[in-house]
Parts: sequence; C-alpha cells; structure tokens
Amino acid sequence: MPRAGGGERGTMTARSARGVAAPWRILAAVLVAAASSTLVAATPEPTPTPTPTIDPIQLAEYWLDGGHVREAWETTRGEGVTIAIIDTGIAQGPAAFEGAVVGGTDVSGLGSPDGRTPVGPVDADHGSLVASLAAARPAADGTGMIGVAPKANLLSVSLGFGASAPVPFVQQVAEAIVWAVDNGADIINLSFTTNTLDWDKSWDDAFLYAYEHDVVIIAAAGNRGSGTASVGAPATIPGVLTVGGVDQHGIASRAASTQGITIGVMAPSESLLGITPDGDLIRWPGTSGAAPIIAGVAALVRAAHPELDAANVINRIIRTARPSDQATQNPDPLYGYGLFDAAAAVKDDVAPVDANPMGDLAEWVRVHRRGAAEPAPVPSAAPVTLPPLPAADPPAAEGSPLIPGADSLLYGTLPLIALTVPGILIALGVTAAARRIRSARAPRTPRS
Repeated sequence: MPRAGGGERGTMTARSARGVAAPWRILAAVLVAAASSTLVAATPEPTPTPTPTIDPIQLAEYWLDGGHVREAWETTRGEGVTIAIIDTGIAQGPAAFEGAVVGGTDVSGLGSPDGRTPVGPVDADHGSLVASLAAARPAADGTGMIGVAPKANLLSVSLGFGASAPVPFVQQVAEAIVWAVDNGADIINLSFTTNTLDWDKSWDDAFLYAYEHDVVIIAAAGNRGSGTASVGAPATIPGVLTVGGVDQHGIASRAASTQGITIGVMAPSESLLGITPDGDLIRWPGTSGAAPIIAGVAALVRAAHPELDAANVINRIIRTARPSDQATQNPDPLYGYGLFDAAAAVKDDVAPVDANPMGDLAEWVRVHRRGAAEPAPVPSAAPVTLPPLPAADPPAAEGSPLIPGADSLLYGTLPLIALTVPGILIALGVTAAARRIRSARAPRTPRS
C-alpha cells in the first residue's frame, strides 16, 4: 500500500534551510531580523541583553509561523497527549525521539516487538519522518528540528507495506488501531492510502473501537504525483479527519496532494523537513507529512482542552481553519475547510458539537453493510399426534377380464347407456318427423 509521502529528498543544511522560499517563511525572517536589530531608545542601556534568534533549521519549518504554531505554544506544547504513529516504525537512535516514544509494537511480522525497527524494503524511514513532524524534540540547547507538539508522547506501531509482509495489510491496520487504543493513544496518525474508496470490512470494527474510546484519527489524502487520482481509504472512512496538502504559497499541491469530498483541512506538503533513522535531516514532500502536522495540532488542542471529546477536537481544527482564496465552496473538494491555524484552534471560542463533523461510521455501516441473516426459527411447540388412518378395503375377488366388474358397470357401462339410449330415440324421432314432412309436401297424382 503506498504511503502518502515521497518524492525528492536531500540533506538539509543550515544554508539550504535559509533558502526555503515562502511567504510564511519570509514573514518570519523579517520578524526575526527586526527582533535581532539594535533598538534605539532615548536612554541607551549600558549592557543590552541580546535577543535570541530562531534556529535556522526551525526557521525552515515555515509551517510553524504560517500556521501560528509558535503562538499556540504560548498555551501548550502538547503535554500529556499521546500520538500513535502507525507506519513503518520510529527508529531508535535519533536524539529527536529520545523520551518521546513511550511504547510500541510490530503488527507486520517483520519488525521488532517494540515497533522501533523500521521495516520494509522501500521507504523504511517513512515512519521516522512522519513522527518528527508531529513531535520531534529539539536538542538541549533548543536547536534542531522541532515537532508541532514537541512535548507530546509517541507510540510506534510498525506496519509492513507491500507483499513482503507475512500478515495481510488489512489485518495489520485493524490490529494496529486496536493496539494503539488499548495502549493509551489519544490521536492516531495514518500517513498512507490504499488508492481505493472502499475498505475492508474488518476496518469497520477497528475504527468504531477507536471512536468509542474517544480517539481522534487523522489520515493523509494521498498524492497525485504518486498516482492517486482521488482520496482513498482510510481517508474515506467517516469520522476520519483527512488532510490535504498545499505548497508554500497556500495553493493545493499539484503533486503532493489529491482531492475528494472527504478532505477536512489543509497543511503544507512541500519542502517539508524530517529526521531519518540515521538521524539525518532531509527535505521531503507529501501529504504523509501534512497529516502529522495536523496530528500535532490535535495534540495541542487536546492538551489545552482536556475536557473535549474527539468530535470537538476535530471540530475546532476545521472551524478555525482559514478558507483558501482558491476555494469555490466550503468545504471544498481541494481545500476542505481551509488552511489550519493552530493558535485559533487552541485559543478561539468555538461552539461545541454533538457529533463528529467528518461523519458517522456507525450509521454508514448500518446503511451500507448487509446485516447477518437471521437464523431460521426453531419450533418450540410439541409435535401433533394424528389418529391412525382406517384400514384399507380388502381387494375384490379376481374375476374374468371379459366380464365387467361392479365398478366398471357403475362408473362406465350404466352412464354410457343412460346417455346413448336417449340420443338414439331422439335421432329416430327426428328422422320420422322429417319423412312425414316430405311425404306431406309431395304432389299427388290424379286418378284417371
């Protein structure tokens, strides 16, 4: 099953980080330059305090300023919230994950029991890249890549994509979701797509189990550049918050996003940063990265509003999103409800809802899944005893076949005689009458 991210990758250095061109990043750079300049005052300070500057790597994370994440950090950084990353596994080793991963498992039959061994012959680093966007820890001095919710906890569940895994993929996903719920996940991130609108029936129970336990599920919309023409499962499952991707200008990405009526919110999907299992920092694209950005936002909302259920966490994120100028409706097939705003989702007053605005899976199952056939009723009454039939009449004595028996006389000969004799008499009478009429009409010969 294809992941929703992929494409060009390269090592990100401090110099290349400064070169990320985006309106959001340029605005942040201007603010940083202004903050670091010497302030002219009427009475100059004898020992001015230097203004700290933002790490260039974090400056390259343009979504932190463009999505008002830094402003949301004034309230919370995701403390006490757990995000399950169901992917190829979060690697051990990178300092960005130290203290972040609090548990894990493998459902593929390929990885280690703790889910910390990246699996798969291709893109085994995918799970680490995804996790770093959601909750990477910076270095002790505050430098290095930082996730959207840098104090949230992570669960690492390793999946095996493709035919290499001994466990069927649909079974892996169902088991992974149930395990994540049972092990304390508040949010589940699914950065993959099946490229089909439908999903296996076993996913019904797994996703319903998560909803019943108040878990927010976030899924990537998929990428047109990877051959995904429209949103596919799990992003099509009712109740899932589906994330599409935009470029640095806020325009729906032509390669690193797709479209569909289930898209809920947009996040950056181009020129993203991520940490590999080797600890390298690379640039990568895809809605695989847009989804964990929103998973981090959901963690900020859950930390700031622990009283909210999953439906209202999702509602806050979509209702505070900024509608795109490119959208033609709300929600829009390309932009959903708009571009995320973390600060607004955390701080704004949002009217509560009674149901998940992304749909009701239980109702969908009731309408679209055929119920099991009811078993045939088991008779409970005692069997009825019928009286025995009377004995049959003894057979008549055998007679000559040339002599008619009683039954043949009664039901054959006598009815035949009764019908034949009157017919003969009537025919004779008609014949005699006709003769009289002809004789009466014949001319008489005169006597001489």
